[in-house]
Amino acid sequence: MPKTTQLRTYTVREGMLDEWVERWTADIVPLRLELGFVIGGGWVDRERNQFVWLISYEGPETFAERNAMYWASPAREAMDLDPDDYLVRTDDRTVEERY
Repeated sequence: MPKTTQLRTYTVREGMLDEWVERWTADIVPLRLELGFVIGGGWVDRERNQFVWLISYEGPETFAERNAMYWASPAREAMDLDPDDYLVRTDDRTVEERY
């Protein structure tokens, strides 16, 4: 399968940006890495109350299939993390690297 990269922009509930980043760093990133994803970085845009990150996958499954594995995993369930508690809006875009 070819490499797939998504640029994800999350608008976070007022006053929860730092808490979201802590949960993302401590819980989401390690499991994503364990499942073969590559995290290209995470950035905070305080002016817009947004969190922006890059996630890629290149492996035997499609990005969508591997993403479904992430959501169905017992480790994801054990996080007790509902993104809706933190996120007002999400914008996920599949992008192609050019440089």
